[in-house]
Amino acid sequence: MRLVLIFLALIIAAPVMAHQLKASVTTVLFNKRTNNIELMHRFYLHDTEHAVEHLFPGGADIISNKQDQQRFAKYIESHVALQTLSGDPLNLVEVGAQVDGKFFWVYQEAPIPEDIQGIRMSHGALRDLWPAQVNMVNVEGKGKVKTLHFTQNDTWLEARFEPKQANTSQ
Repeated sequence: MRLVLIFLALIIAAPVMAHQLKASVTTVLFNKRTNNIELMHRFYLHDTEHAVEHLFPGGADIISNKQDQQRFAKYIESHVALQTLSGDPLNLVEVGAQVDGKFFWVYQEAPIPEDIQGIRMSHGALRDLWPAQVNMVNVEGKGKVKTLHFTQNDTWLEARFEPKQANTSQ
């Protein structure tokens, strides 16, 4: 009986513990059609609501106030950077931001440099508020998907692309 009670307590507590995790997912897409690197940052709306309380004292409304959404997007953009493997900065341009269901999205882009062999990335968004914040990044469109996990003291991580295979068929 005691084992059943412990199991029930864990089931009830699981949603609370799961919600405590602060995490975001970013996709870095090398879009051959547009010749741009497109960044799509996805944050839980609940986390963004808590973040704006700390970032913008005085009653920010991330759900319905476009100016507050823009302010939060600017904050995210100021905590994300891309470089080539040799350290040359890739200048990210803001594309927009939106609330979509239970998520808040921020979009950025930069031109794809010729002969890029990989990227270095910094993603410190919300980690200044919550040290346990995890920012996961999937890099797509240049071979196999590469995943970067920004946790604890990570500042710059890199994704290297596989060299193109020469076409040997004749």
